[in-house]
Amino acid sequence: MPVAKSKQRSTLFVFVYLASSAALAVLLSASWQWASARPARMRLFMHDVLTGPGATAVEVVNGTGPSLFGGEPPLRFGHVVVIDDALTEGPDPASRPVGSAQGMYVFASMHDPALLLCMNVVLTAGPYSGSTFTVVGRDNIVEPLRELSVVGGTGRFRMATGYVLWRTASWQLRKNAVLDLDIFIHVHAYARA
Repeated sequence: MPVAKSKQRSTLFVFVYLASSAALAVLLSASWQWASARPARMRLFMHDVLTGPGATAVEVVNGTGPSLFGGEPPLRFGHVVVIDDALTEGPDPASRPVGSAQGMYVFASMHDPALLLCMNVVLTAGPYSGSTFTVVGRDNIVEPLRELSVVGGTGRFRMATGYVLWRTASWQLRKNAVLDLDIFIHVHAYARA
């Protein structure tokens, strides 16, 4: 009997060793694939138009919380805006269009003019035409530089992660804004379409 138990133990040891070696190889391979993925970098300008017949941002809920900005009516906590904003290569609205930013933002802080922003960037021109990626995060609109997260995508941006450095190029309260988006995206090598 001792020989049989010894053989079982050695067989179990070999099995555990091979299984853990295989798992380690898979993990190292996956991490190498992430590390080998080249980041995509883009600079786009988003045109948030709240006024006129060509408005691309529509106020759907007028917040009832504390006032965050003056004006008539004032911007308040809970204010919700749905967007389908143009994305262009430059800050001028007449510059080359490259896609649209579709989503919404909500004034989500009771004390700061900070938005919860959630949008899909839909690219219609350039090397990533037909692909999308999703941006989510906190946008304190009075800060000169904000950072939001890229949390996924489709097409060439499947399984994307990254970030957007977000600046306000121009803004008029309750009217129009141009936002400067400096985008850094990483895509897993296996996810490339």
